[in-house]
Amino acid sequence: MPTLLEDSSPAAAPATGFFRHFHTQRLVLGRLVSLRQVVFGLLLVFCLTPWASPPLALALGLALAQTVGNPFVARTKNLTAKLLQFSVIGLGFGMNAHAAVQAGRQGIVFTVVSIFGTLLLGFVVGRWLGLGRHVVHLISCGTAICGGSAIAAIGPVLRAKDEEMSVALGTVFVLNALALFTFPPIGHALHLSQQQFGLWCAIAIHDTSSVVGAGAAYGSQALEIATTVKLARALWIIPVSLGTALLFKQKGVKITIPYFIVGFVLAMLFNTYVPAAKALGPLMVSLAKTGLTATLFFIGAGLSNSVLRVVGLKPYVLGIVLWLVIAGASLFVIQHAV
Repeated sequence: MPTLLEDSSPAAAPATGFFRHFHTQRLVLGRLVSLRQVVFGLLLVFCLTPWASPPLALALGLALAQTVGNPFVARTKNLTAKLLQFSVIGLGFGMNAHAAVQAGRQGIVFTVVSIFGTLLLGFVVGRWLGLGRHVVHLISCGTAICGGSAIAAIGPVLRAKDEEMSVALGTVFVLNALALFTFPPIGHALHLSQQQFGLWCAIAIHDTSSVVGAGAAYGSQALEIATTVKLARALWIIPVSLGTALLFKQKGVKITIPYFIVGFVLAMLFNTYVPAAKALGPLMVSLAKTGLTATLFFIGAGLSNSVLRVVGLKPYVLGIVLWLVIAGASLFVIQHAV
């Protein structure tokens, strides 16, 4: 007769009422397995199939987190960053270096103006809301550069507390998830070209994962432009980290360098100049897109009720104001100048 035990792994949803049954473990083939682990596994397998899209994967992850919970919170958290980096490198095998350079040149002015404009606006609005300097700077950097990656890099430079990091990450991830669902329909409604949409989502969507996901949902050209401009934007983590150390008078801190961007560039050069890469490219891009879909499922599965509650109202207000301003201003300029 099967052995029944309570699932002791971290829960993203309370084990009460109907959902309590999903936390109960049974002995299967010599191993204790809970129903929610089975549900997690089935959803992940679906996300690896051609029928799953990045927005759908994120939605499934969110649904899991808000109902039965993520049974592998620590593992998915550690795996998400690595899987995203490998996926971005894989996308490089489907891009042309000459087209990427052109896209990067086009996005450089938008990048510089939007980054410094967002940081300045964040300081003003954050001070008006009465938020702590560290939280304000983390949310502003996450909005201005590349979401969670920027916050993870800037946090140690600030010597930010765990609570401050959690608030900033929670704010950016929630708005980032919302952007993935809303940007493609808005782009279609406004009849944005592939070039315009790729540039817009690279500037106005926080995290690289959702930028790539939104670009992929809109079209192959939008994906190429969005990925290139966003990764060029991510390099600003280095100068902003140095500026943060000076501004907040922090000494002896370690600056995080996003080395995976180097891998993306090398893959792109390989695809452009090595004839043998033509056969390898489609396979690598296909694997990269699958990896990205799984990444977004993991991100959604990590947005539990506890993550949403820890943020509070004021950080959301700051994040929303920054997001609406940068999205609206960049969209206006792109529609009239690109």
